[in-house]
Formats: sequence, structure tokens, C-alpha cells
Amino acid sequence: MSDPREGTTVTHRRYIPYSHAHYAGNLVDGAYVLGLFGDVATELCVRTDGDEGLFASYSDVQFRAPVKAGDVLETTAVLTRAGTRSRAMAFEARVVCRGRPDKGESAAEVLAEPIVAVTATGTVVVPPPGG
Repeated sequence: MSDPREGTTVTHRRYIPYSHAHYAGNLVDGAYVLGLFGDVATELCVRTDGDEGLFASYSDVQFRAPVKAGDVLETTAVLTRAGTRSRAMAFEARVVCRGRPDKGESAAEVLAEPIVAVTATGTVVVPPPGG
């Protein structure tokens, strides 16, 4: 555990299986990505506060590009403000690999430029120091 420092960053990568496709075109619902943001926020709180924290709110959630089954999604949380008990974070989800069923049943590719799919800001609360 360390002091909560602004700029502290946590990044996870996850393959999205076809079982998570929710809509036509193998689209994945936005709630799936928000759940991944919760995962990176939890690790960020563990690293900075020695506690999982509790998500209080999301704000300014923007769905910028589709997330599809077969994608490899990179999710990042950056600590932007550390109050006494609250932690403000900026989130970004980027598609770094994408399935290419047009080239074969299991074909996929690493994208030359990641696609920013979802951005958000959120607030997490942690117990008081020594609490």
C-alpha cells in the first residue's frame, strides 16, 4: 500500500468471449465495460489505500465505439484526485485486438491504432485513514 497519488494508473486487458455478445453483430452491452471499470478501480484502491473501496458514482460516461465479442479490451483507471476519503478516477476502454470472422472462423488481428470505445469518470470512497 502507498499514499494515494494523483496519476497512479492501473490497466487490465481481457479477451471478450462470444458468450458475452448481447446484440446483433456480436455487440457487447455497455454495462459489461462499466463492470471492467469497476475492476480497475478496485485494484487502484487496493494499491493506493489497502482497501477495495466502494464505487459511489459514474459521471460523463461516453460510449464512443462498439465493443464486440472477439475483442481484446484494455481498460485503464487513472487517479485524478485524492480527497480524505474520496478518489476521483478517469477511465478509458480501448479495443486493442479485434476478431476478423470475415477472414476465417477464428481469425483476429492486433489493431495498428487502438479504438477508444468507452470513457468515463467516477468516484470511489475508501475508509478513513486508520479506520
